[in-house]
Amino acid sequence: MISRRHFVKITCTSCLGVPLLAGVVTGCQPTRYVTGTMEPNGISVMKQEFHIMKDSGITYREYVIVRNDSLEYPIALYRFSDQLYSALLMKCSHQGTELQAAGDHLHCPAHGSEFSSRGDVTSGPADKNLRTFRVSVDEERLLIELS
Repeated sequence: MISRRHFVKITCTSCLGVPLLAGVVTGCQPTRYVTGTMEPNGISVMKQEFHIMKDSGITYREYVIVRNDSLEYPIALYRFSDQLYSALLMKCSHQGTELQAAGDHLHCPAHGSEFSSRGDVTSGPADKNLRTFRVSVDEERLLIELS
């Protein structure tokens, strides 16, 4: 039989440790900010911006944040595979606050709205999905089509 005190200690440690551990694991990989190159059809980014070099080989970042002085808001560029990417304007559809990247989702610091890595609203008060851009992929670069 387990004592009440031991049960509470185990339960509380587990409840508090899981969110703490999740924060540590998510925070291990710093957000990568890149300066995109403006082109006639949009803004380009080299595919190698997603590379993380390790002793065991190359792994990939889940996303990068693309900035350029010509953009009012940055663009979150998510990688799903070598040929599949999602580009999202980091402007909350609720009241226009700049979003923050948090792993596989974007978060609004003003009112708490959250969006998936594909731009879908997952938590309000926002009720509209984010603006998305088509991404063209070639051997070395990605072109985020801004039109």
